[in-house]
Amino acid sequence: MAEVETARIHTTQRGDATLDVRLSGAFTFDAATPSPAVDLNKIPESIRCVVLKDEGITAWDSALLILLVKIQRRCEKQGIELNLAGLPKGAQQMVQLASEVPAHKRAAPRKRDSFVVRVGKKSQAAWDDIVECVTFLGEATVSLGRMLSGRAQFRRSELWAILQECGPQALGIVTIISVLVGAILAFVGAMQLQMFGAQILVANLVGMGMVVEMGALMTGIILAGRTGAAFAAQIGTMQVNEEVDALRTMGIPPMDYLVLPRLVALVVMTPLLVVYADVLGILGGSVIGIFALNIPPVLFFNQTFSSITLWHCTQGLIKGSTFGLLVALTGCLRGMQCGRSASAVGAATTSAVVSSIVLIVVADAIWTYIFLTVGA
Repeated sequence: MAEVETARIHTTQRGDATLDVRLSGAFTFDAATPSPAVDLNKIPESIRCVVLKDEGITAWDSALLILLVKIQRRCEKQGIELNLAGLPKGAQQMVQLASEVPAHKRAAPRKRDSFVVRVGKKSQAAWDDIVECVTFLGEATVSLGRMLSGRAQFRRSELWAILQECGPQALGIVTIISVLVGAILAFVGAMQLQMFGAQILVANLVGMGMVVEMGALMTGIILAGRTGAAFAAQIGTMQVNEEVDALRTMGIPPMDYLVLPRLVALVVMTPLLVVYADVLGILGGSVIGIFALNIPPVLFFNQTFSSITLWHCTQGLIKGSTFGLLVALTGCLRGMQCGRSASAVGAATTSAVVSSIVLIVVADAIWTYIFLTVGA
């Protein structure tokens, strides 16, 4: 086995202020490094300059770099000048690179804000969100005015595609939910009305419940989870890809090109989906009434249509149009507010769905109160 060459360190003090450190031999992890005449970890305070010299370094690896970095840090700590000009170029570059990378520092624990500060930050964030929502609503209104005057910049083919997405492509899920909701209303009503021998009133319950309330409400919630989320994800992805910024650069208002077609499409298609949901819900309830309660079909439908008036249908259509408007505005707003990362797109989509459903329930409660007041 070949004998490993040892590393040698010789130190010489020149005068009172300069220390020469001469290195020779192999500075590797396999080689033994003898102690120098002067402890390099405790350089005398009188030394003002340390000069490192290569006097026959035959081999070196990270062991040399570790030694040099230790000397450098000791010199920096004592305010001593370090001269590396006499070392191999590779070693000088490695030391320079090591000194440019900052040492890892453990992050200090973040101080928890006081209750008053947290309330203030939440209030400020809520106010900023309100201002942004009002601004977005105003820009959407101006964009709608430009469309009515024929000056809006958007593609008609894009509007037609979004109409297809909001309407015909949503018929499947609306069909399933509406039929089941109508059947559930009939089941719930039958459980109570059978106690009084008034099973025929199940037709009134299903008809009124679907036309006035459940048809519009369930359609709005379906569109919030399906279409509103899609709007937020589409526009949010365009924000990530900087396509929205590109539209502004080309002089095309994003409100016209992105928001307006989606807004118009959803407001137009939602009332039609509400009518479709009403019809399917009544059919779903009729299945329960006819086959489970043994109500004759003619009697069931006559009772249903006699309990529904034009005013009831108008209430459902007004609610449906409002829900479609809220879903479109919320989805587009969250998409425009999206950040520049994939996680931001997910957050915008989630926020669009949650906000839309909350607004739908609030709007439904407001319209119900207004209709009850007007009807009274």
